[in-house]
Amino acid sequence: MNKEEYIKREEGAMLHTYNRFPVVLEKGEGVYLYDTDGKKYLDFAAGIAVEALGYGNRKYNDALKDQIDKLMHTSNLYYNLPIMEAAEKILKVSKMDRVFFTNSGTEAIEGAIKAAKKYAYTRDGHTDHEIIAMNHSFHGRSLGALSVTGNKHYQEPFEPLLGGIRFADFNDLESVKAQLTDKTCAILFETVQGEGGIYPATQEFMDGIEKICKERDILLILDEIQCGMGRTGEMFAWQGYGVKPDIMTSAKALGCGVPVGAFLMTERIAEKSLKPGDHGTTYGGNPFVGAAVSTVLDIFEELNLPAHVKEISAYLEEKLDALVDKYDCLTQRRGVGLIQGVVTTKPVGEITSKALEEGLIIISAGSDVLRFVPPLVIEKEHVDEMIEKLDHTLAALSE
Repeated sequence: MNKEEYIKREEGAMLHTYNRFPVVLEKGEGVYLYDTDGKKYLDFAAGIAVEALGYGNRKYNDALKDQIDKLMHTSNLYYNLPIMEAAEKILKVSKMDRVFFTNSGTEAIEGAIKAAKKYAYTRDGHTDHEIIAMNHSFHGRSLGALSVTGNKHYQEPFEPLLGGIRFADFNDLESVKAQLTDKTCAILFETVQGEGGIYPATQEFMDGIEKICKERDILLILDEIQCGMGRTGEMFAWQGYGVKPDIMTSAKALGCGVPVGAFLMTERIAEKSLKPGDHGTTYGGNPFVGAAVSTVLDIFEELNLPAHVKEISAYLEEKLDALVDKYDCLTQRRGVGLIQGVVTTKPVGEITSKALEEGLIIISAGSDVLRFVPPLVIEKEHVDEMIEKLDHTLAALSE
């Protein structure tokens, strides 16, 4: 069966909610992917910042195979060993106190919102609390997560959404202050905006938000679903600012391909928020995903991946900056660690499609940004290969 036939089969069965690239991927090895025609692709998207370890990591694969033979699922009515180990490890690296495992990043956001609302309700008995979120943010597509996603294009078909959400401008402290009311119970944002165009928070913004939250007993919720797990050179991006959230969310690289997310909180919040009956999940935190998370965290520690990211990202930034200087259609690079964006005046879809022909997988962030979120295990040789392929792509499109 050829590629076109595979695509036709899927289009005939799947709900059409994605405009996919015309490639049928079959297997991966290291930082490369291969399609059903045997074509090789350098992967600088990592399944949208998921495959931090690349493909075919032996320790990771063996741990999952071993767990499959032991136990896959029991429900959360019982304890299981893998998730206990995973919980202890993620609390250690995050310096948080309590964790709840979900099936996805979107569900982690839902849990974080509920925890914040329950904390405020426990404090004062009111049910009309408000959350401040950011314009141009992205937190997921369920109704709760969509309610705090600052993009009307995503929201409009599904309104009315969750009430009590106010939007401010990211990295604009005065904009946030203008949205504060006596009902504000939480301020929620991505430490590095991803889908909105790769914008890291400024130190001034983080410090200012922390001050507001402490003075008013407002909870700081940081979304680390894409930018966390070592991608910025810190295990979690907020650790580079010295500003600790009350609640944080994680997913994507947390499971390196196994669907899992989590929301974590301090003990102060845990004591006054979700109790038995307030929240739950059938699959979340089962033995299989527990083994995945536990092993991922072990490998991160063994490879010291945050330190590797700091080293390799400096080289990536240098090479991307040189490319921006070379092409008039590239106007700016921004980002931190291995979550980088390059602004382009050319149609971004045109570049990503042409790059695919060159054997390079890159994706977009918003309408005018090329996004680079490769596996964290890339080396300088892979950066050089990516730059060469992207250079060929841009040269071809400039002819």
